[in-house]
Amino acid sequence: MPLCTSSMSEMEIAVLNSLFGLSRALLRTEEPGDALGDFLGELSNILKGQAYAVCSRTNHDDVLRYVTIGGTSLFAGSPKPGQEVRLGSVPCGLALEVDEFIQKKLNGSLLLEAPAKRGGTIVFVLSLLLLRSSGPETVSLAASALKSAAQMAEEFLAMRSRLAEQIENDNRQPRGATLPDMDESPVTWRGIVGNSDVIREVFAMVKQVAGTDASVLLLGESGTGKELVARAIHQESLRAAKPFVAVNCAALPESVIESELFGHERGAFTGAYDQRKGRFEQANGGTLFLDEIGELSPGLQIKLLRFLQDHRFERVGGNTSIEANVRVIAATNRNLQEAVDQGLFRADLYYRLNVFPINVPPLRERGADILLLADHFVAQFNKENAKKIKRISTPALDLLMIYHWPGNVRELENCILRAAILSVDGVIHAYHLPPSLQSALSTGTEPATGLDAAIARLEKELIIEALKLENGNVAAAARRLVATERRVRYAVQRYKIDTKRFKAKL
Repeated sequence: MPLCTSSMSEMEIAVLNSLFGLSRALLRTEEPGDALGDFLGELSNILKGQAYAVCSRTNHDDVLRYVTIGGTSLFAGSPKPGQEVRLGSVPCGLALEVDEFIQKKLNGSLLLEAPAKRGGTIVFVLSLLLLRSSGPETVSLAASALKSAAQMAEEFLAMRSRLAEQIENDNRQPRGATLPDMDESPVTWRGIVGNSDVIREVFAMVKQVAGTDASVLLLGESGTGKELVARAIHQESLRAAKPFVAVNCAALPESVIESELFGHERGAFTGAYDQRKGRFEQANGGTLFLDEIGELSPGLQIKLLRFLQDHRFERVGGNTSIEANVRVIAATNRNLQEAVDQGLFRADLYYRLNVFPINVPPLRERGADILLLADHFVAQFNKENAKKIKRISTPALDLLMIYHWPGNVRELENCILRAAILSVDGVIHAYHLPPSLQSALSTGTEPATGLDAAIARLEKELIIEALKLENGNVAAAARRLVATERRVRYAVQRYKIDTKRFKAKL
């Protein structure tokens, strides 16, 4: 449902809805140039523009050609779709020439052009022609919309490129094989690793709401990465150059948190020797992230509600009303609706915060992301330590995939860090993972005692590693393990190991 606030004009709301439509169209289309052309057509109608154009770099001849043109007669030479764009020409050629956003008076019009790049190369240019008499608000809105659309196109191309690389790597590389480059992160967007359908839905919602000043409520279990999502919203917004300030409301005692949020005047309480600015003032112009919002006391809930209503507050011990331009993003792992029903959380504050809720999914619902995240944490470990991990063994990957992850991404990160520290051969094996992941059922080793289960896990992993090195040849694997072929074949049957999956494909 399109989002709007009472402080926005009808024109701003219309532009915002068009940007929402563009973000959805980019996720569905194979031809981003067409989606950008449709968006510019809508934008031109909203802002009463005179003409617009989009050009795109083609793969076969590596030149920029016009894709969509509206109001052709106002452009010199009446360019047509498919025609090559020349440096310095209008439309699109000026931004192509200077390699950046331009705003230039042109006869009786005002020309705005925004380039979108991939790997430092311009792949799209968006061009919009406004009346020179357009007011400053209209011009500012047009410039912001063009830049946002160009950035959306860049992010879309980057995500599609990373996804294609990942799919190619997955098709080329068997599970448990050596990772292509452990210093490179897997599919990542704004610091969030993942490419599952549920996490891509979160990405889309972030893009939709980022360009507004609406309050956002992030819902999800502890350890799912709600602060990363909050940072992504900030980075995608027009406030990206301003501060992002995070506060964990559950980590501070009630006697301290009011001063922490709103600041205090000198002498306000014992130990207040100097005036102190709170987090709201520190975040002025930017974003304030309030984690575990459900832990706020009733008194602080009232003060927060007042700020959300008129963006004003008073320091502790002060009587001067201070204004701050701050966007509030809140997060909780509690069911706030239940807290409201029980009288533990103010209903009016809940509705103020819940303007645009985003559910951050637990890791158990992101099965496709578990291996990406594991690779990411290994790469992170390699970057920060002299010790290098080359790969994760197949049995270890199996354990990671079948575990239910009650601690979510935070638990996975800690598991990988622990395993990387324990590894002595540059490989993370199943026996390096915490005992909670190594149940007899999960490894296929039925023995109930701890010692028997541990020995069986180690035996199974050594056999799998040998089979992998010998392309599934049981006799060769037995020689490598200095064991009889009969014993290895018996173990293969016992652990239900499919030797065919290790045979090299010609």
